Amino acid sequence: MTRGRKPKPSHLKAVQGNAGKRAVNHDEPQGDEITEVPLPPEWLSPIGIELWEKIAPWLVSSKILTMSDLANLEAYCAAYSRWRLAEQDIAKNGIVVPGMNSDVKNPACTEANAALKQMAMFGSALGLDPSSRARLAVPGAKDANNPFKDLVGKKR
Repeated sequence: MTRGRKPKPSHLKAVQGNAGKRAVNHDEPQGDEITEVPLPPEWLSPIGIELWEKIAPWLVSSKILTMSDLANLEAYCAAYSRWRLAEQDIAKNGIVVPGMNSDVKNPACTEANAALKQMAMFGSALGLDPSSRARLAVPGAKDANNPFKDLVGKKR
């Protein structure tokens, strides 16, 4: 068993930057690039499909999503859907529900916690959590919203 953090895939190093200046594995197998936003899987719930349609275009345009990452995106959207449904149940029935002999913790609380952990794991793998997103260096992102980009390099 290896120790320490898992190495960051080289394609994420290219997008997020290589702050530690660690060697890049140039022989690492690369996933097939996705150029068009894939359709969500049919089995995904409406809540999961809604999330897919929000984040998949960004992942594709940022060149983060590859064919091998589709399962992570599916799992992330499915976990998000379960979390939302669990939270709706908690809002409706409360944190404590009647049990056989006494009140017990609503089972939806356990599911909400499990779904949040899954979202954190899969979201981090896709660069969707706040700390991963803060490290992203999407090519051309700085220039896209810079009103002065056309002035750079011009002489009077």
